[in-house]
Amino acid sequence: MFNWIVRNSLHNRLFVLAVAALLMVYGAITAWRTPVDVFPDLNKPLVTVLTEAGGMAPEEVEQLVTFPLETALNGMPGVTRVRSTSGVGLSILYAEFDWGTDIYRNRQLVAERLALVREQLPGGITPVMGPVSSIMGEVMLIALPLAAGDGKAAAATPMQAREYADFVLRPRLLSIPGVSQVIPIGGEVRQLRVEPDTARMAQFRVTLTQIEQALRGFAGNAGGGFIDLNSREFLIRHIGRTSRVEDLQGVAVAWKDGRAILLEQVANVRFAAAMKRGDAGYSGVPAVIVSVQKQPAADTVKLTHAIEAALGDLKQGLPVGLAAPKVLFRQADFIEASIGNVTEALRDGAIMVAIVLFAFLLSARTTLISLVAIPLSLAVTAMVFRLMDQSINVMTLGGLAIAIGELVDDAVVDVENILRRLKQNRAQGNPLSMLEVVRRASVEVRSGIVYATAIVVLVFVPLFALPGIEGRLFTPLGIAYIVSVLASMLVSMTVTPVLCLYLLPGMKRLDHGDSTLVAWLKRRDAQVLSWSFSRAKVLMAVAALAVAAAAASVPFFPRAFLPAFNEGSLVLGMVFNPGTALAEANRMGALAETLIAEVPEVTQVGRRTGRAELDEHAEGVHSAEIDVDLKRSARDREAVMADIRARLAVLPAQVAIGQPISHRLDHLLSGVRAQIALKIFGDDTDTLRGLAEQMRQGLSGVPGLVDLTVEKQVLIPQITVRLDHRKAAQVGLSPGEAVRVLQALTDGAHGAQIVDGLRRYELVLRLPDDKRSPQDLARTLIDTPAGQIPVSAIATVQETDGPNQIGRENGRRRIVVYANTDGSDMGRVIADIRAVMAKTPLPPGTFLSLEGQFQAQEQAMQLIVGLSLVSLAMIFLVLYVRYKSAVLAGIIMANIPLALIGSVAAMWLAGVSLSVASMVGFITLAGIATRNGILKVSHYINLCKFEGEVFGQPMVVRGSLERLTPVLMTALVAAFALTPLLLAADAPGKEILHPVAVVIFGGLVSSTLLDTLLTPVMFWLFGESATRRLIEGSSAQAESEPIGQEAF
Repeated sequence: MFNWIVRNSLHNRLFVLAVAALLMVYGAITAWRTPVDVFPDLNKPLVTVLTEAGGMAPEEVEQLVTFPLETALNGMPGVTRVRSTSGVGLSILYAEFDWGTDIYRNRQLVAERLALVREQLPGGITPVMGPVSSIMGEVMLIALPLAAGDGKAAAATPMQAREYADFVLRPRLLSIPGVSQVIPIGGEVRQLRVEPDTARMAQFRVTLTQIEQALRGFAGNAGGGFIDLNSREFLIRHIGRTSRVEDLQGVAVAWKDGRAILLEQVANVRFAAAMKRGDAGYSGVPAVIVSVQKQPAADTVKLTHAIEAALGDLKQGLPVGLAAPKVLFRQADFIEASIGNVTEALRDGAIMVAIVLFAFLLSARTTLISLVAIPLSLAVTAMVFRLMDQSINVMTLGGLAIAIGELVDDAVVDVENILRRLKQNRAQGNPLSMLEVVRRASVEVRSGIVYATAIVVLVFVPLFALPGIEGRLFTPLGIAYIVSVLASMLVSMTVTPVLCLYLLPGMKRLDHGDSTLVAWLKRRDAQVLSWSFSRAKVLMAVAALAVAAAAASVPFFPRAFLPAFNEGSLVLGMVFNPGTALAEANRMGALAETLIAEVPEVTQVGRRTGRAELDEHAEGVHSAEIDVDLKRSARDREAVMADIRARLAVLPAQVAIGQPISHRLDHLLSGVRAQIALKIFGDDTDTLRGLAEQMRQGLSGVPGLVDLTVEKQVLIPQITVRLDHRKAAQVGLSPGEAVRVLQALTDGAHGAQIVDGLRRYELVLRLPDDKRSPQDLARTLIDTPAGQIPVSAIATVQETDGPNQIGRENGRRRIVVYANTDGSDMGRVIADIRAVMAKTPLPPGTFLSLEGQFQAQEQAMQLIVGLSLVSLAMIFLVLYVRYKSAVLAGIIMANIPLALIGSVAAMWLAGVSLSVASMVGFITLAGIATRNGILKVSHYINLCKFEGEVFGQPMVVRGSLERLTPVLMTALVAAFALTPLLLAADAPGKEILHPVAVVIFGGLVSSTLLDTLLTPVMFWLFGESATRRLIEGSSAQAESEPIGQEAF
């Protein structure tokens, strides 16, 4: 079949070149249109259910809202775990589904369950599903700082800033395709508030119910149908809409003694700020911060440019006194830097390839023919990406950057052989036509190339079976690598022979011998080989010892899940003591911003304290998230983080530092934004808290753990108004009505919505803020059939405490102790933690679970090791089918352990830890290393079979020297193409690929050097009988089928 492809390509030369040119153009256009993202799609299907429950305490939220919802969601098909948090007035459920399930089908299932469970929930409480957003969803944070007035123009008030964010900025950004959610936090939300004065109400004998009736439907419009008059149709509208405070003050609430009692006589009416559970700041001044989330499949970079364009359009209409929006975090920066770096690595790799080829071939034509394989293979790969819905990201580009050296391998072997045969043909006086020489030379190496490529593809099989997040990360790398290598094989069968036929026969250098470099290398190689044959056994023993030593040192490597990213920005989680008021948390947060801004690397700081109205995180007002933008400097990231930790040590807060995207990956793995999460499950919150503190003290002695914190599930102060049922009955008040009235007074009764153009405000009836203390509550008068009496007559008001939030997972309450590592060996830290866990006695009914990155890494490592053995067995089978001999297959596969020596040495030298990334390097290396052996062994057999050589040292030396150029060229090209990835280890985008490059580079150096010595020696020692059998078998077959014989 391959001979047929080569023959037809050579006969239809122009057609082949035209198709190649078309492919290049179409591939370039496709690549241009493919969406760009930082990583492949890592979204584990997750449905978030948010339920706002007024001012309920966490215990009520858990019992009345979270528990029924959890029970409904737990038995759904595809659910892997259900986590929930019940906070103050808020329940958040996360239902996680299996990888690969359809998110929209999952949402459909959740919606059906929610509809069933609605009847069981308290009145007026409706669970809502959060929008479909992505793990890497937060693409931008935009700050609207409240600038101080400059004397001439007044500064904007927090209320104006928030209205601008809510009613101008948010709708504009939501209209951009690809944006899933826009969440403003900070400023003040406007409310029209009615504050009843219970003493004046008693005086005028007005009840709370009367005021509620009067407010219901205030400022509403209604339709009145239509009417035909004089053969025209008129619409009837009833208009009561107003947004003036004066109109509300003049509302009649009762009619006494022949005159109306107005609202302003019994209540205070004003615009006021709504109760808020979160606030924001920017560089030490108050601000509104808008977080923009994207949909899963959106192209982050294009989306970011669209958002920036929208912000530019809105600049003209900024309210007076509001500073221009500042972009605080921009995920596209990291993407553009990463993609830019990896693209540069691709480009520089291609340049290195060209230099190496030219040094060996000393001819622009041969170099050009070999290099054509690169753009063509990349074009085909771009088209396959488009078909498979892959984005262009660090991993897919990484696969290409690693493969770029191998893309020319097939072409190089082909070109080198064609050139050698053309020279021989010229020397013999041109007995064969040029076309025939090119065809034969191309077919001669074809089988070696095909088998070598098949093996490279086989080696990647383990990658596709990786579970979870590692699989999601590395599968695209494997796809990119395999597709590009297969494309390059196709190019070497079609385009390369055609170009050789066009460009090589007329070359001047055909009469000259080898280039000086190649001639020198061949002389040296011949000397080394003649020296090595007499010392064969010693050489093999030394190599075996070196392999054993390398393998023995592997368990001592420090472990990591993935190399640390370098995102250029940090996220700090700052947690004060629960129960801290928002105003106090704000004051300390602003102080923290100022302290962080003093670090020289920091360019800007933004802070979000508490929770925004639409946010999917149940943060209390005591916790703050600070986003820090950094610029590059001489200090490394760990040093900057240590500096920030030291500066914040003066504040009474726990600080955890991470990076935006790494943060999210952790969240995806364990549901906690830290690298290691120790979860304690049980039923009693007090027991769990005690146990968590005990574990924290136990773990504080583990070296390498930083940011060690217990999830803040602690007691916070509460004011409880406890109803005395007997006393309430004596004044004729039912308990339900009593609780309803108390709730309306303290939490607020929402009477109507005021519509003012596009803006909407709530109309709320509740006690003034200064009348809600325990003493005032006790004195507040409420209506009963027996007249108006103070609350203290039917209830006791006292200060108590209760939990600030209750976390649950899979139906059990849980508390989490979480920590990060300081970059030291993850494997050792985990072993220490497990030792502490084993020593801790547990009360009955509680159990521990340790989760996080390392768990994914342990599973991935075991799987990769297991599957690598399978793929080695498959490689052996392929070689055995080819050479009908276990000995020859063994000689070729001996290159894999030889490569191990160099890669292990390179990892120790470069200080690379053993991660999933370095394992991928080993996988790739196995494929590249076997290729050298195949090229040599096939050539030895061909010499014996077609060129009349006799098995022995002279034949082995001749074969080795003839194959020296292609073997060295392919190995050096593959190695040097990786130099751009070797150099800048911590540049964004190269962090994951650096370990892969180190492993491959080191392995190639050792396997190529040792292969030059050992493969010829081993073939000479063990290969004779196998070669003889193979040649006899194929000549017997040739007699029965006298069609052209195939080369090995």
